[in-house]
Amino acid sequence: MTVEESPRDRFRRFVRTVLSHWNGGSGAGHDADRARQVYQSSTMGALIDGVYEGDASVAQLLRHGDFGLGTFNRLDGEMLVLDGVCYHLRADGSAEVAAPGDLSPFAAMTWFSADTTREVASPTTRSELTAVIDGMVRSPNLIYAIKITGHFGEVRTRTVHKQEPPYPPLTEAAEGQAETTFTDVAGTLAGYRTPDYEQGISVAGYHLHFIDNAHERGGHCLDFRLDHGTIALTERSELHLSMPTTEQFLSSDLTPSNLADQIRQAEGG
Repeated sequence: MTVEESPRDRFRRFVRTVLSHWNGGSGAGHDADRARQVYQSSTMGALIDGVYEGDASVAQLLRHGDFGLGTFNRLDGEMLVLDGVCYHLRADGSAEVAAPGDLSPFAAMTWFSADTTREVASPTTRSELTAVIDGMVRSPNLIYAIKITGHFGEVRTRTVHKQEPPYPPLTEAAEGQAETTFTDVAGTLAGYRTPDYEQGISVAGYHLHFIDNAHERGGHCLDFRLDHGTIALTERSELHLSMPTTEQFLSSDLTPSNLADQIRQAEGG
């Protein structure tokens, strides 16, 4: 029996096809070195200082991976990339496919291929599940891409509203964030477990974004309870850091004395 595609699914397939041509058909199989790395555009320190305009487009980011997260220019919502499709998670909790030309001031991308998986059969809190992942990793000094798929009893998210210049620091922008709680929902949590020594370059510890299975709702994850599902990890030992050359980035103070505290406050940690 043939199942007819919905208009949304046809559009997603169209975007994947277009981006594959924009990317020159590049992928992990064509470049073994890139397959081992996380490609990151700008730094969390820059976001903390209010550098909300970058010069990396969605199409350019997708040349460096099929999995990742970040944000959009002017801090207009959250970014989540799954299976080569970039989703724009908005402040009202909705999600849509991002345009190839949309720009980002911060993003981290990789090619996802699970090295390790583990099933979760009973209700598990965020702290319990991150403890499980801590026991799965080979070393806390490497980067791990994380994909958690399953049924969630609850996922609490936040998304910062679009900002206007002159831009406030991220800690101030986050004070006006919109929070959404999803209950009894099937979906995916995706992001990274990053070493503590990368704080300021990235977000040390766990940084996860959520999207439901219909790809219609999501946001930056603050807390969750997984009823049952699967944890998949990809180990990465290389970081490619690409700096923007915008005037705002070049003139910013990226080394404030309380950077780690500001990141924890802004990320809800």
